[in-house]
Amino acid sequence: MRFSRTQRALSFFRKLKIWLLRSPVRFGNNVYIGKGCSINGIYDLSFGDNVYIGKNVTIEVEGEIGSGVLIANNVGIVGKRDHNVFNNNTPAFFAEGVRENRSLSYKTVVEDGCWIGFGAVVMSGVRVGKNSIVAAGSVVTRDVLPDSVVGGNPARVISNRLL
Repeated sequence: MRFSRTQRALSFFRKLKIWLLRSPVRFGNNVYIGKGCSINGIYDLSFGDNVYIGKNVTIEVEGEIGSGVLIANNVGIVGKRDHNVFNNNTPAFFAEGVRENRSLSYKTVVEDGCWIGFGAVVMSGVRVGKNSIVAAGSVVTRDVLPDSVVGGNPARVISNRLL
């Protein structure tokens, strides 16, 4: 995918903003970030080469986004896998979060060649296998095998791309 000069310039300033905020995020070559995105590597987040991130995407996890990945508009790669911190009668507002306790953070990986559809949510701690497709509006709570097409809430395998 080729980006216009305007797209490259706007994306450069969006990456600069992330860098100025001191977020531990690393970008590969030819990474486009759409308007209104919130990208924050809580502890460590890296992007491969040739990545497209659509408008209004929120990525706030520790992990890796591979090369050749397409992330559509309004996608969220967020959250924490375990919500058992709420079981101790502490109001949610005061519960310990990932920023206070790194052991609550799980590495999230989107492998090379994946496509995450419009409005999908990928929870932290999930691995989306190489060349997989996550259908629009899906909620991915478990690992996705390579070359799979998943959809629904929670996301389930719909088909295999190689069949």
